[in-house]
Amino acid sequence: MKATKFLKTAEVEKKWILIDAENVVVGRLATFIAMRLRGKHRPDYTPHIDCGDNVIVINAEKVALTGKKRTDKVYHWHTGYPGGLKERTADKILDGRFPERVMKKAVQRMLPKESPLARKQLSNLRVYAGTEHPHEAQSPEVIDFKSLSPKNVKER
Repeated sequence: MKATKFLKTAEVEKKWILIDAENVVVGRLATFIAMRLRGKHRPDYTPHIDCGDNVIVINAEKVALTGKKRTDKVYHWHTGYPGGLKERTADKILDGRFPERVMKKAVQRMLPKESPLARKQLSNLRVYAGTEHPHEAQSPEVIDFKSLSPKNVKER
């Protein structure tokens, strides 16, 4: 029997990919991004090594939520003070100052919980509300996520 081949940190070759999130369903895109960040699309995937790609998401303010999630989905957090439970709907976040947080939270919640490896993998995700991004020098590979499946797109 052959021994299982595990990657070492120095052997990992990371690619840069660019995804346009305009009119794309948030959950479907988040699963695709989480898989790319973890490196599970690679034949040499190693669970304890950060072997995923660097992902750039543009137009995060124009993502689509199915059903009534835009008005009914509520994000909760606690300030740390007594009675400090706060909540905000997805609609207010997308129309607010930081609309990219909806996409970032969706991906974060699909990664392994509270581990140093998950934090490292999440740092390889860059989400931008508009079409501009400062990563042109890395010459990212553009992935047309909309054309992978007709269910990925929601027409407004």
